[in-house]
Amino acid sequence: MKRPKLVGVFLFVSCLLAYLMFVKRHFNTTKPQAFKLPPPHPPASPPPAAVQSFQYGIMFDAGSTGTRVHVFKFQTEDREAPKLAHETFKAIKPGLSAYADDPEKCSVGIVALLEVAKSSVPMSMWNATPVVLKATAGLRLLPGEKAKHLLDKVRALFLESPFLSRDDSVSIMDGTDEGISAWITVNFLIGDLHSADTVGMLDLGGGSTQITFSPQDEKTIQTSPIDFIRSFQMFNNTHTVYTHSYLGLGLMSARLAVLGGVDASPRTGAALSWSSVPGQSTRQVEHADVVYTVRGQKAGEPVYEACRSKVEKVLYRQVEKVSEAADMEFYAFSYYYDRAVDLGAIEEKSGGTIRMSYYMEAAKRVCSSLSVSPPQSPFLCLDLVYISVLLQELGFPPDKQFKLARTIHNVETSWALGATFHYIESLKRH
Repeated sequence: MKRPKLVGVFLFVSCLLAYLMFVKRHFNTTKPQAFKLPPPHPPASPPPAAVQSFQYGIMFDAGSTGTRVHVFKFQTEDREAPKLAHETFKAIKPGLSAYADDPEKCSVGIVALLEVAKSSVPMSMWNATPVVLKATAGLRLLPGEKAKHLLDKVRALFLESPFLSRDDSVSIMDGTDEGISAWITVNFLIGDLHSADTVGMLDLGGGSTQITFSPQDEKTIQTSPIDFIRSFQMFNNTHTVYTHSYLGLGLMSARLAVLGGVDASPRTGAALSWSSVPGQSTRQVEHADVVYTVRGQKAGEPVYEACRSKVEKVLYRQVEKVSEAADMEFYAFSYYYDRAVDLGAIEEKSGGTIRMSYYMEAAKRVCSSLSVSPPQSPFLCLDLVYISVLLQELGFPPDKQFKLARTIHNVETSWALGATFHYIESLKRH
């Protein structure tokens, strides 16, 4: 009995050990791996910084009374509109049109302004910096061949310079483009170019005058002459503006029209007289390559009324009235500004605001005092009458207030900045 019993115990122990070995092996192969923290992620890389660089543009403004150079330094970032970092400005007199009979003589002034540009742009950037000259009404009014010879001379000087010059670098600027470019300049400088609250622009030059604004009333777009409405792209935005340039209605041209000098033959000029020019003295006036002799005379009727009647005849049906413009904010430049300075209505350096009625009241005051105390300018009476009637014909009421500024943030409020932007954009497209 004992032997079988021992055998049974042995078999039981053997089975138990085999079972335990099986369980141990199964446990080792199926138990979960110990939890481990995932390896830390590397710190996120900061977004790439916007690439900043500088670009330069040189714009020559060849006006009727002088030539001005603007050297602009722009800070550019990827896909961002440029920011104006600095402007260098220099002006010389007389205008290019003064050299109509001897184009070579314009070289001295142009070369001097190119030297200003060379000292303002790093040498390493010269060949990548566009140099552009745009002539305005002074050359528009010259006989075609004379204007061409002047522009050819400037073009040759630009090609000899170290700057980027192309076939379209020298040209006569269309009056409408002049107005649009000035509108771009002003709204860019005040920060409203891409907003719905843009301001309008009035410019009164020597040979032409412009009005430009962005219509808020669809009726203005529908009822205006088709060539008064222009659309263009700037910095990936589309702008639609009402704009027109009235050639021959600038202040210098208007003086001659009022005095009866518009029909004088070139070179010979004419003897002109008008009651709004004080005294019996004689003076020479040159405009658009014509020299005029102007004599003062005693007025046979009240000077203001006589002068206003003549101005109204000159402007009769020459200007489109825009009712919407009366409700918009407008900046006014050039001779609007200069005559306000002459009247003491604004400070020469800081500018200010003026109501249209102030021009009207000043015209009456100056014209009525001609025989007693001649003004500093013999044409001040005529100029003020012309400005007040022109604004009235454009649709502005007497209580309309205008902002007058020669600079905004220390930048000239001319068309030059806007035209430079437009030219640089055209270089990118080509």
